[in-house]
Amino acid sequence: MMIDSQHAFASWFLWVSAVGFSLAFALPLLFVPLAWARIFQWRVPEETHLTIYFGRCVGALAATITLFAMRAAIHPTEHREMLEFIAVACGLMTVLHIWGAVRRMQPWTETVEIGLYAAMAGLSYAALQSLG
Repeated sequence: MMIDSQHAFASWFLWVSAVGFSLAFALPLLFVPLAWARIFQWRVPEETHLTIYFGRCVGALAATITLFAMRAAIHPTEHREMLEFIAVACGLMTVLHIWGAVRRMQPWTETVEIGLYAAMAGLSYAALQSLG
């Protein structure tokens, strides 16, 4: 793991968020989407093919994003767009989870993620600002 000493905050943020997101979301969704769903208190339907397909698609996208974040962590000033991407994506995920909570369409574990995504959006924005 290489940290950019001139931009340590942004570099650490990218590494920690990429590794954490990979372990908690991307890889489980990619390889075991129904097990992940059950852990997060989702009721799994009887017919699971579409659920598995969508879970793996989201997992593949998340894994790609985390790989790019790891690459960006080495020289964050050369990859400012990654921090912008994370801030926007997490901002939208915050809204998405608030919508699900208001409509009572999700388990409590997803509602807890509102704080996680809001914090990630804010930290990503702060990391971007730290680059100058």
